[in-house]
Formats: sequence, structure tokens, C-alpha cells
Amino acid sequence: MKKQKLPKSFIKKCLAIEAKRPKTVIRHILNHGFITTQELKDKYGYNHPPRAVRDVKEQGIPIITFRVEGSDGRKIAAYKFGDPADARFSKLAGRTILSKDLKTKLIEANGCRCAIYLENFEERELQIDHRIPFEVAGDRIDEELNIEDFMLLCGSANRAKSWSCEHCNNGRELNKVKICKECYWAYPEEYKHIAMSPVRRLDIMWMKGELADYDKLKAKTQSLKQEMPAFVKNIIKKNID
Repeated sequence: MKKQKLPKSFIKKCLAIEAKRPKTVIRHILNHGFITTQELKDKYGYNHPPRAVRDVKEQGIPIITFRVEGSDGRKIAAYKFGDPADARFSKLAGRTILSKDLKTKLIEANGCRCAIYLENFEERELQIDHRIPFEVAGDRIDEELNIEDFMLLCGSANRAKSWSCEHCNNGRELNKVKICKECYWAYPEEYKHIAMSPVRRLDIMWMKGELADYDKLKAKTQSLKQEMPAFVKNIIKKNID
């Protein structure tokens, strides 16, 4: 693929980014014109390529996804720079390093629990996440961080949210904060949609002493030859009607 002709000012700002993961992706695209998921995994060791690409987007750099043929002949995802005119270097200060103090404040305000699963976790298992994706709202320059703009998520919930946001049309094209504010992934306690789809969701996790209950539920649904979600929905419906 022919390399893109990029403005010198755009290249200079890209090269100024020092965070390791986005820097790796940026340098590769500048040198080769694009980077594939296969290269991100095999050459750089990133087992979740979309996360590495998202790091670049979070720096205010537009990225376009397209398909190329992989080494095995199958089509795989590849990434290149979007229109430099869409860059938002001046709008975003770059992802702020989220401090231990911010995590402590979030725990004091909401408890040591995941905002999606509403289950308690060890502090080390919880990750600070922007309620509204950084690439949509950013961290405003010279603004003090507000704990209301963040949430604590366990690793599983954070990965699920990342995948959904990466595939949401708002995160990919529209970038409207208002849409995010009405989304389950930003405000699970009160929402109108999930990644712009008019659906509702309940995430349940069985932990520690509850594992036996899950095993019984699974065995019951299997004996009845039913899918577990449908079985649980029927139980709920009978109890709320």
C-alpha cells in the first residue's frame, strides 16, 4: 500500500507521543503506511490489537480500519491514519495518568465494587475507567478530575465495555458526549440504550460461595434442555407478574 502524504505538523505531533503502546503503533504506521492485527500480535506481542489501536485514538489521532489478506490467506483487520484534519491534538491533553488517590476516592464514594457487576472485588482487581470513553470526551486541559466522570470496573467488565465502545458508531464516527451519557456502559444505573441499540442488560456474576448455586442452575437448565438466559428470564417473569 502506498504511504499517505501527511502534513509535517501532523507527523511532528504524532512523533511527540511517548507512551509505549500508542508510540509503537504510530511509528509502524508512519514507516509502513498501516499496521495489521497480525503484526500487532506477532511482532509486538499485543494480544488485544484493538486496545493498542484505541490507545492511538485516545491521543486524538484519527484511525481508519480496513481489511487486508493475512499470511494464511484470510482477511484480517488493518489500521491506518484517517484524515489529519480530524486530529484533535489541541482538544485533548492526552490520557491523564489515573492516580492512586483517584481510585481511593472512588472506593470511598462507591465501595470497592465493579460498577457493572455490582460485586465486591479486591482493590487490585479493579481498574479506573472513564465513564465516557476518553476518545469521545477526553481529559480537558487544566481541569481538575471529577470522580463523577470515572467508574471502577473489574477486568472482565472493562474488556466487555472496551469491545462495545470500539464497535459503537458513536465512538467510531459521531463522537457525541450526549449519546454516551445515555449509554449503559457509562451509566448502568440509568440508561436509554447500549451502544446505541434499544436493549436492556443485566450482568450477573456468581462468586466464591455462590458457585454451587450456578452449578445447580446450569444442571437444571441442561436437564430441561433450555438455554440458561431464557430459563432465568422465565423465573424473573413469574416472580414480577
